[in-house]
Amino acid sequence: MVLVNHIKGINLVTSATQINELEMSLSPEMEQSLCKDLSLTLAKFPKVRLGHLPTPLEPMDRLSEILGGPRLWVKRDDCTGLSSGGNKTRKLEFLMADAQSKGADTIITQGATQSNHARQTTAAAAKLGMECHILLEDRTGSNDNNYILNGNVLLDRLHGASVSKRSGGTDMNLEMQDFADALIEKGKKPYIIPGGGSNPIGALGYVNCARELTEQASEIGLKIDALVHATGSAGTQAGLVTGLAAIQSSIHLLGIGVRAPKDKQEQMVFDLAQKTADYLDTGIEIERDKVRAICDYVGAGYGLPTDGMIKAVKLLAQSEGLLFDPVYSGKGLDGLIDQIKKGYFAGMDNVVFLHTGGSAALFGYPETFELPGYAN
Repeated sequence: MVLVNHIKGINLVTSATQINELEMSLSPEMEQSLCKDLSLTLAKFPKVRLGHLPTPLEPMDRLSEILGGPRLWVKRDDCTGLSSGGNKTRKLEFLMADAQSKGADTIITQGATQSNHARQTTAAAAKLGMECHILLEDRTGSNDNNYILNGNVLLDRLHGASVSKRSGGTDMNLEMQDFADALIEKGKKPYIIPGGGSNPIGALGYVNCARELTEQASEIGLKIDALVHATGSAGTQAGLVTGLAAIQSSIHLLGIGVRAPKDKQEQMVFDLAQKTADYLDTGIEIERDKVRAICDYVGAGYGLPTDGMIKAVKLLAQSEGLLFDPVYSGKGLDGLIDQIKKGYFAGMDNVVFLHTGGSAALFGYPETFELPGYAN
């Protein structure tokens, strides 16, 4: 396989085995140039400002000391600002702009009951004056009132969206299309956003995040060895894979799966990364071995608590003052902590965890953490 890269008018032809050497040898000036080129490419796509960007990059020194591994950092995408923040805001900046460009007046999307994506979509629609309909799939079977009405679901309704339920295993894409068809008959102009905002348009948000993080690290003289995050519907990881490839970054990217088995998760990410690269239309080639996922922390299923997640969420709350969610980022954090203990990051100095937000979901799981009552 041969990769052709265009840097300031110079064609560099490298084999797949040579590309790592090229990545390692990138000068700060070349890195800055590639980031600028990527920024110019992304500027060609419609985008509406919804988030507080760039999000902070902060050290987690107390956690680093507790675990005794590499120095840990957190990329605070829980601070994107839209309805308590989260990673979906980056995707929605491109998706909602695309909806506007197509003349849509109504947004339809779907997710699990405590969907962070649904919550941020309802907020984006409210901000832009659009009607919003949320279809929630019951993936846990829980009828606990806190789970089905509190947390993200409360915020969905507070933002003015209609919320309806579907049973687990429903073809949610078909359900959204049927819903859209009914609205069209009423004269509406609906725009369907896939679960998690995970398509090539939404993934552009994390192509941009790869650039943003690289520039932030450069500004403070930080060499990032690895970037770890939770991975589910594939859009966040696919965008990062594509963005890091575009700037020829040597950062080791690792997704911690929250739903699917490893082979399926990695294939989903790879397929979407290829589509995202094609959508950018700059000749980026995605290497399969750059798509990595460890999916040993899902537990009994998506949205179902695990002991590791509970311990990880408590540890970060009580050591760094950070809130993670029980469905997504909490399980990703459990994976990060366990892999540090197993030596996965041996020889690395700086590891960044991408905080994808979702603390609102904690209020859907109030009994999970067995917290003490009032002290006497």
